[in-house]
Amino acid sequence: MIRIVLPYHLGTLAHVGKEVTLQVEGPVTQRSVLDALEAQYPVLRGTIRDHATQQRRPFIRFFACGEDLSHQPPDAPLPEAVALGAEPFRVVGAMAGG
Repeated sequence: MIRIVLPYHLGTLAHVGKEVTLQVEGPVTQRSVLDALEAQYPVLRGTIRDHATQQRRPFIRFFACGEDLSHQPPDAPLPEAVALGAEPFRVVGAMAGG
């Protein structure tokens, strides 16, 4: 099971707590995790990735095992600790402004 930590506003939108667990089939990548998340919680479609391009939305970041994975290719394998469920895949709403 993959653990995913969502920002408060997305957890509220999906009517879930801060963390959800999902079964991901095949290689554990950003794409496969987000595909599984959107399949389980369709209301999140378009909130994390653009509908058309499937690219990460601005002001959304991905972290795992203390590393920023936001600019990694979507099909790159996530760290083994994430695949084993020991560490969560974190979706973070970035802050902007001055």
